[in-house]
Amino acid sequence: MAKSISAATQKAKVFLLFLNSSFLLLILFLLTTCLHPPNSFLHQLAKAIIRDDSTESPDVSTGDCNGLHRCENYEAKCIYLASQAGCDPEGYINYLYLFYCFYGEYPVLGYTLLILWLVLLFYLLGNTAANYFCSNLENLSRLLKLPPTIAGVTLLSLGNGAPDAFSGMVSFMGTGSNVIGLNSILGGAFFVSCVVVGIISFCIGPCEVSIDKWSFIRDVCFLLFVLLLLLAIIIIGKINVWFAMAFTSLYLVYVLLVSIRHLVWKEDEEKATFDGDKMNFLSFQTMEHGVLGAPLLEPISTAKEGLWSNEHETAESCSKFNPFASCCCGKILYLLELPLYLPRRLTIPDVSKERWSKPIAVTSVTVAPIILTALWDSNWKEKSSEERLVMYLFGGIVGMSLGIAAFVKTKKDRPPTRFLFPWLAGGFLMSVIWTYIIAQELVSLLVSLGHVLDVSPSVLGLTVLAWGNSLGDLIANVAVALNGGPGGAQVAMSGCYGGPIFNTLVGLGLSLVFSSWTELPSPMVIPGDPSLLQTLGFLIGGLLWALVMLPKRGMKPDRVLGSGLLSIYLCFLILRFAESLGLLQPGGKTGPIGAINS
Repeated sequence: MAKSISAATQKAKVFLLFLNSSFLLLILFLLTTCLHPPNSFLHQLAKAIIRDDSTESPDVSTGDCNGLHRCENYEAKCIYLASQAGCDPEGYINYLYLFYCFYGEYPVLGYTLLILWLVLLFYLLGNTAANYFCSNLENLSRLLKLPPTIAGVTLLSLGNGAPDAFSGMVSFMGTGSNVIGLNSILGGAFFVSCVVVGIISFCIGPCEVSIDKWSFIRDVCFLLFVLLLLLAIIIIGKINVWFAMAFTSLYLVYVLLVSIRHLVWKEDEEKATFDGDKMNFLSFQTMEHGVLGAPLLEPISTAKEGLWSNEHETAESCSKFNPFASCCCGKILYLLELPLYLPRRLTIPDVSKERWSKPIAVTSVTVAPIILTALWDSNWKEKSSEERLVMYLFGGIVGMSLGIAAFVKTKKDRPPTRFLFPWLAGGFLMSVIWTYIIAQELVSLLVSLGHVLDVSPSVLGLTVLAWGNSLGDLIANVAVALNGGPGGAQVAMSGCYGGPIFNTLVGLGLSLVFSSWTELPSPMVIPGDPSLLQTLGFLIGGLLWALVMLPKRGMKPDRVLGSGLLSIYLCFLILRFAESLGLLQPGGKTGPIGAINS
């Protein structure tokens, strides 16, 4: 057991070092290309390409980026990007410009950098949600003294569903990426309810573990009801803000159903077997600590002692060969781990006992208002330089005031015990901001990859984004099912249905509310994408298969249930990829990506 834990921890640290090393290389490479002085060779080359009138390019007056692939070479594509406002990114990095104007002659290098950055963004999104977002939510639930069941389906569900929810909301609030939001949320629900449930069924089938029938039927039927409502919305093709609010508020009905069962059958909570709605907290714990209690995606450390123990472990292994290496090796690894950890650590207030540091706490509350001001500045285009100056002065004054108050009122050896709510609320807000920024960049990168690969953004949302956001659910739920006994199997199965309910009603619901609010007094138009109907059809089919087969098998997940679910998902993937490759034609004309904002 100890060897397994050590091996898992070592693999996690190797993976984390790979991510941080890749991040450093990416930053250095971007600095050497994008931040060269104006007289550098790369900038002169880009200017020459843009000024070259002999290179033919398609008509650029369309206002979108659909004509990019009509350009014959990377030089023409660079001209197209420079003159086409529709190709501007929603995030902070212009990936298309980098790919075609800087790495056009070396596409393999461009693909490598984009894929590495994609992996890093997925890691940052999940890690921020797990180590900061969930931590603040858990402490808030304790401070507010919420019952475990209520906390499980509210605050902790929000923590588990944060990557999916924020990716969906960012997609809807951007232009040209709305279909990504719909497909990523539906694709994630499909992946979890079919693939993850299928794998769990194969894993625990020989154990003949029984699942609570009432909880299973409640979750599956409620998810089916939500999907049927969503199907009606897509068929109608539009939605107003009031119906969007009503759709989102259905999650309160789900919480009420869970609460009623919690009050009527309190003995179930004592057994911890049939209280499937506490799965979010357990899933979070498992995701953070792995199958055997070893960290999977740990940052430098969640504790000050852990940071030094990691360094000492590395130093000890190095000292077997050279005493001098015991210091150098640990310091080098420590520096490699900093880039992905330090920016969030210095901007997200954290009052947990394990990670408390007064200098970092003072720094975080000082910098946080300035970060919020910069984010507001980047999203509010129409303002004068005087207004910007006032904004940053106000943010700086607020930050300095909070920093001085934190310096005076906190102690060096322990976190504050009074006025915890402002600390936790600030940590929650900044973790939301970081999650939003990373999700925005992730969606922007996926849209750019869709243009580079000439693949529909809906396919990328349905596969890459959905798989990336659901990877934590796969690891956590399978681990809980395998190592948690009968109660773990119940928790894992409930998580596979409770998570999609939250993501669909809250993640997608809030996206519909925000988008329809901007369209007032007119209703918001839903994009006419027939692939959405296909996804919903297969997803509902998978849920019906589980709803019929599991009771017939005595509520014992087995290979019959799992093979059916995996077959449904495989057939769906084959159909979608065949359509994207042009081998099959979808049953209708796909509406424009930006139709939702029209």
